[in-house]
Amino acid sequence: MSGQKNRYQNRTEILQGTLDMLILQTLQWAPRHGYALSKAIRMNSGEILKVDTGSLYPALHRLERKGWIAAEWKKSEVGPRLRVYRLTNPGKKHLVAERSRWARLLDAISGVLNPSNEESEG
Repeated sequence: MSGQKNRYQNRTEILQGTLDMLILQTLQWAPRHGYALSKAIRMNSGEILKVDTGSLYPALHRLERKGWIAAEWKKSEVGPRLRVYRLTNPGKKHLVAERSRWARLLDAISGVLNPSNEESEG
């Protein structure tokens, strides 16, 4: 049971880390409120990645606690105030590190999916 719990924990951390990176990347382009963040992730992923509010807002609160994003209330032109999130300097540094980690991971996966002839014959 312990091994199963660890696998679930690792999966959860990977999913949270992925969402965190997507949020930080999206905020690098411009400050946004929650719905605009979700929409930008959906649109930039070709409608494949859809972040629901049950995942988005806990992630935003987690990132804010870590100091990687900051938030402030702003007036809305059409309705109630909006909580607008922006990337902080520590968040920018973390994003660079995460992007580097993801690039290494993608290279590793690509190596397995598309091995060179010598490696695949061995």
